[in-house]
Amino acid sequence: MAFLDINHLEKSFGAVHVVKDFNLAIDKGEFVSFLGPSGCGKTTVLRMVAGFETPSSGSIRIGGQDVTNLRPNQRNIGMVFQAYALFPNLTVPQNV
Repeated sequence: MAFLDINHLEKSFGAVHVVKDFNLAIDKGEFVSFLGPSGCGKTTVLRMVAGFETPSSGSIRIGGQDVTNLRPNQRNIGMVFQAYALFPNLTVPQNV
């Protein structure tokens, strides 16, 4: 069984379908790159895996656990943002 298993993932923003029927299985220790033009859904998929976006349909399993509807802090996974995502009023440990 794959460590990260994404099945039939979809995301729409209103009438715009950003991700359609996305499937991916990644084994533990495997490296994967997402390549594609701007706006093709790469970041949206990563945000759904991390829990920052809710899929319109489909499922996300991490380590065999369905995390599709879990909050980001319950997924035991992190994401490094392209732009700084720090809160200046918080300490370093609070930002982490």
